[in-house]
Amino acid sequence: MTKCSSSNVWITGAGITSAVGQGQAAFADALFRGDHAFGIMERPGRQKESSFIGAELAPMLPADRIAKRLWRGASLTSQAALITLLEAWEEAKLDNVDPTRIGLIIGGSNVQQREQLLTYDTYADRPLYTRPTYALTFMDSDLCGTCTEQFNIKGFAYTVGGASASGQAAVIAGAEAIRSGQADVVIALGALMDLSYLECQALRSLGAMGSDRYANEPAAACRPFDRSRDGFIYGEACGAIVLERAEHAADRGQKAYARVAGWGMATDGNRNPNPSVEGETRAVQKALSSAGIGSSEIDYINTHGTGSAIGDETELQVIRDCGLAHAYLNATKSITGHGLSAAGSVELVATLLQLKNDKLHPTRNLYEPIDPTLRWVADQSMGHELRNALSLSMGFGGMNTAVILQRL
Repeated sequence: MTKCSSSNVWITGAGITSAVGQGQAAFADALFRGDHAFGIMERPGRQKESSFIGAELAPMLPADRIAKRLWRGASLTSQAALITLLEAWEEAKLDNVDPTRIGLIIGGSNVQQREQLLTYDTYADRPLYTRPTYALTFMDSDLCGTCTEQFNIKGFAYTVGGASASGQAAVIAGAEAIRSGQADVVIALGALMDLSYLECQALRSLGAMGSDRYANEPAAACRPFDRSRDGFIYGEACGAIVLERAEHAADRGQKAYARVAGWGMATDGNRNPNPSVEGETRAVQKALSSAGIGSSEIDYINTHGTGSAIGDETELQVIRDCGLAHAYLNATKSITGHGLSAAGSVELVATLLQLKNDKLHPTRNLYEPIDPTLRWVADQSMGHELRNALSLSMGFGGMNTAVILQRL
């Protein structure tokens, strides 16, 4: 068992599936153009009495490598996981790695609610005919089983739930597993959270999800940090990050995107959805401390930026309080929508692509920033050489995470 420091955790692969682009190339093109796929959602189980705006995936085609038997029985969430993990797996060339030294951590809990609702509807009048495989598929751990079987992962696999911070929580858990010597490679995957109309309605009633204000103009609905924001807009997505011990990657000649320089996690001691300046600040400070850098060395912040009234204000207060007001800011959710459990991993992929290209993507619909004194990347992408990037994720129940990526 080989231990390593936080500075020796590299990212050697990434995968992305989103409504604006499936795969890194399509996603990067959409990201830098500021494309969107927002509209009235149409998946069965998403609409009832109310209409909800969101961004839904285009049909996914099974790759030749993915077992047809697994694909046929897979839910939308599982299919997205398989496609996304495949891209990350192949980029990191993991076929040549000892499978007993590879781990998988899936970020997300209760991620197949729509799938379950459809099952209830189908078998409500004939429960004796419920398909036996439902005993597996209703559990989030079935995603682990599906992915480990497809990719022959034999180290460890488990799920972590941190609400909208789940994707980053998985990355942090993976980095710590590598640092402690449990694995040479860990894949952290933010699962697609498949909402039904029940969750959509509850989130709207709570004041978190956008209302009908932009029902006739879906493209304008998602507007993080803008004075006219109206809550988050959902977006189907899945992201995968391959974390690897630096020495292991170097020994096999594998290139890396970046170093995971530091991370932090903090809770608010509050089960409610309202954010906390104190909790978010502690997460950022922990990340800076573990990276061994000062706030002045952060070039760019990939914000959590949901478009919620209080959440956006709180996040900007934290950025100012932590001495980060000099850094460039943008909001990936303005393009992709809010992937909930997947958001943290999707946004880390977006951060990696920006580091790789020395280019920052725009923030859609940011016409009147709530704090115009900050360095926003607004209507157009811009070139900018990056060294240290900070990505933030927060979740209901007071879960706050921060990850710092550093160019190698």
